[in-house]
Amino acid sequence: MKDLGQIALISIMSHLVFIALSWWALQAIQLEKLLRPNHVFQARLLYILLAIFIGSSVSNFFLDYLQWSKQLPYLLQIIFLEKI
Repeated sequence: MKDLGQIALISIMSHLVFIALSWWALQAIQLEKLLRPNHVFQARLLYILLAIFIGSSVSNFFLDYLQWSKQLPYLLQIIFLEKI
């Protein structure tokens, strides 16, 4: 149970950090030039949705990579045990 709580906390923090980083990175793009004038609310909503989509995708990749790296020793144990 303790591990599940730690994994949940790491996942939440990872998603929030990568969403914030995505938001910060999206500020460098001038999407206003691509959007219709006087559609400020839609532009802000688009920024938020893009930040969530990109941040969640990057966070999922990071969390998957972390999980796979933790499981890699088990694969090595299986390979070496079969040779014995």
